[in-house]
Amino acid sequence: MNQVMLSILLIIVGFAIGSVVVFVVNLMRESNTAKKIEKLLANAKKEADSLKRDAVLEAKEESHRLKLETEKEIKEKKSELKEQENRILQRENSLDKRDELYQKRETALDEREEKLTERGKQIQAEQAKVEEIKKQQLDILENISGYSREKAKESIMANVRETMEREIAIYMNEQEEEAKMNATSKARELIVSSMQRYAADIASDQTVTVVALPNEDMKGRIIGREGRNIRTLEAVTGVDLIIDDTPEAVVLSSFDPFRREIARVTLETLIKDGRIHPTRIEEVYDKVCKEMRDKTLEYGNNTLFELGITKMAPELIELVGKLHFRTSYGQNALAHSKEVASLAGLLAGEVGEDVTLAKRAGLLHDIGKAVDHELEGSHVDIGKELAKKYHENDIVVNAIASHHGDTKATSVISTLVAIADTLSASRPGARNDSLENYIQRLSQLEEVANEMEGVEKTFAMQAGRELRVIVKPEEIDDLQAHQVAREIKEKIEETLKYPGTIKITVVRETRAQEEAK
Repeated sequence: MNQVMLSILLIIVGFAIGSVVVFVVNLMRESNTAKKIEKLLANAKKEADSLKRDAVLEAKEESHRLKLETEKEIKEKKSELKEQENRILQRENSLDKRDELYQKRETALDEREEKLTERGKQIQAEQAKVEEIKKQQLDILENISGYSREKAKESIMANVRETMEREIAIYMNEQEEEAKMNATSKARELIVSSMQRYAADIASDQTVTVVALPNEDMKGRIIGREGRNIRTLEAVTGVDLIIDDTPEAVVLSSFDPFRREIARVTLETLIKDGRIHPTRIEEVYDKVCKEMRDKTLEYGNNTLFELGITKMAPELIELVGKLHFRTSYGQNALAHSKEVASLAGLLAGEVGEDVTLAKRAGLLHDIGKAVDHELEGSHVDIGKELAKKYHENDIVVNAIASHHGDTKATSVISTLVAIADTLSASRPGARNDSLENYIQRLSQLEEVANEMEGVEKTFAMQAGRELRVIVKPEEIDDLQAHQVAREIKEKIEETLKYPGTIKITVVRETRAQEEAK
């Protein structure tokens, strides 16, 4: 029992001693920690005071620097203002001197005007005296001659008119013959040389396209149930589909080659794909339309590369490509424009003009045909506005405006483009022409000549390339025949539109006839 109590007592004493030791140790730790904290706070305070002093010094230095810079800027501004003030003062002095000079000049002009006015009055008085003397002299002459002034004037003018008309006709005939001898041979040589150097094949575009089918069953699939497929195709493409008894073929009909080409590619894609229904038709059509834009750009860029033309607006390049899908009297518009560009370039080289500029003008002369269904006006007006819009050379703009004679040509290149356009259009087989238009053109030619006084008969020959005019010999002499030919030429140029040239031949014949009995 005593041992147990002793053990418990020892445990209690040990626990008490341990608690005292732990307390003492913790107390010592807290004392050390407080000292460290005080030390850290002191150090931090010292560093803060140091940073504060440094910041104050930097602020003072920055303030001093800004003050110096501000004073410098103020001095510079003052100097500039002083210079400006000096210049203004000099300008005011100059203006004052100029004003004084103008006042002196105005005074001198006023004095001169007064003198001129007085001189004018004196001259008028002298002229009145001269007219009076002249009138008196004329009255005396009329009394002596027995002719009035009006009768004498009419007689003299009639004689002069008759003499001058004959002399003018003789002179014009001689000059025309001489000019024809020189100009015709030279022009023929240049044109033939250019045409020989550029000899492109003629290809006539039609208004229909034939699409081959793999079999006869495909016709039924194209038509679709109750005709829904063919109706969708015609609605989205704007092209008529003709499905007849022709074996394994479908005909696409449209006057617009661009739409016809889109319809052809769309139909061929659907045939290869095999899925033909309205939704698929619209999807393929949209895809083909996007591809056709890339194709027109490719046509335009290839054309520029072939002709050696650079630096053209992308919108114009696309329009050049679209010309591939336009026709004029059955002639492909892009092929025609390329031919005109090449011929104009060759002619420009022969006469010493800018070949590249001539090719550019020739290529763009019909650019209005690429958009003439979208804008109002003739293709000439549209092309001229497009060239101005995309900042083409003034010579190119004038060549476009004048290639049909609507506007006067202001440069040699404009004239060369008009010549090249005529050559390209008038080549045999280049353009299709209906019988009705052919007969109408010949009739108009004959009517123009028949309206002239002294013309007996007129015959249009060589498909309208030559006009033979038979005149009445008792009314028209040999010299007047040349004048009649010239008047007919001018009247044809003013009233008719025609490709190429028209040769006018005036025939005057005198026959003496008797009968022996």
